[in-house]
Amino acid sequence: MIKFVSKLTNHRLPLWTTYKYKIMKRLLFIIAMLIASISMNSLSLAQDISARDQCLKLGRGVNILGYDKAFWQDHTKGRFKEQYFKMIKDAGFSNIRVNLFPFSQMDSLNMIDPHWLETLDWVIEKGLEANLMIILDLHEFTAMADNPEAKKEMFLSFWKQVAPRYKDKSNNVVFELLNEPNQKLTVEMWNRFLAEAVKIIRESNPDRTLIIGPGNWNGIESLNTLTLPENDRNIIVTVHFYYPMRFTHQGAAWAGEYKNLSGIKWTGTPEEKEEIESKLKVAADWSLKNDRPIFLGEFGSYDKGDMDSRARYTAFVARTAEKLGFSWAYWQFDSDFIVYNIDEEAWVEPILNALMKK
Repeated sequence: MIKFVSKLTNHRLPLWTTYKYKIMKRLLFIIAMLIASISMNSLSLAQDISARDQCLKLGRGVNILGYDKAFWQDHTKGRFKEQYFKMIKDAGFSNIRVNLFPFSQMDSLNMIDPHWLETLDWVIEKGLEANLMIILDLHEFTAMADNPEAKKEMFLSFWKQVAPRYKDKSNNVVFELLNEPNQKLTVEMWNRFLAEAVKIIRESNPDRTLIIGPGNWNGIESLNTLTLPENDRNIIVTVHFYYPMRFTHQGAAWAGEYKNLSGIKWTGTPEEKEEIESKLKVAADWSLKNDRPIFLGEFGSYDKGDMDSRARYTAFVARTAEKLGFSWAYWQFDSDFIVYNIDEEAWVEPILNALMKK
């Protein structure tokens, strides 16, 4: 078009016609420049959003919805209520890690129940409205640990359905491939599984930030066994931290050797602090060496512990993680280890204040 106009303007045309052609040329030039600018800006935005930027944005968070079965049947009848999204944001949190159990909602072809997915749509919508970052955490760690080969297709099928469903969501939505691979899901097997899942997700979400942790319960000591796609740098690595277990899990019925313990305190002695710092520093050193940011996806202490000790411990872990450059999510909002008492509709102030440095 521009070439055609250029040829015409070389002839002796009426002044008004010549003027119109010049205006047209200028408009076409401006439009072309705008299109180029928009394309460059879009490319720049995609390139500028790095895993480290995303990890910084995650900041301080809390795990939600893991054991609220009624919610997933009808979100208006669950324990978790709509107003909690804004309340969590107002309390100082910037991310929610949504613990998902979809396997029981799959049919014989591993297709997820549409109603369950619509509930997840609602969670994402409300979380984004509250200006929270949302981590979709596939929390089927027990099923995957018991029989990983039999559950592999369910694992992959989840991401085949969820990834394209949310491909157009903002980068405030993050995918966490699987919580705490363990037991029969060995580190070698997990490395194979995660590679397949990443490939599936990248088909529809080439720029989505992913969270992936090592085997052995996302243990820090297993970071060196984690194999990630080398050229995929939009991955945050997660670890979980419950040291020392005899303090954090005292009195927990499922905690084996710790279930009958009680009265164990965490007073913040130099030795106690050094134990936590040295273990978290292992993750920080690995992060620096491998150029992968760290998200501390779970930490906390069980409700039967001494409250002063629990608050003291929680504050020290959170501050140490932040000092090392980690984002984090406390375990958890409701059920156990709680930071919010739904029955009393009140924050557990010592834990909330410990998390928020008050």
